[in-house]
Amino acid sequence: MGLRVLAWLMTGMNEERGDVPGWVLIVLMTSALVVAIWGVARGRLVAIVETALNTVCGSLGC
Repeated sequence: MGLRVLAWLMTGMNEERGDVPGWVLIVLMTSALVVAIWGVARGRLVAIVETALNTVCGSLGC
């Protein structure tokens, strides 16, 4: 039975390898978008996060 499971795992891994170059492209494009948005809107994003944290934490000093 152990050999059957091993054989099933081996064939399953070979059949479903996925589209690695596609995933790499998606990750790189997403990273580029995050960097671009952060570069343009850094000040406003920091202000939004600080305001949200101050609203939630109040005088607790989170």
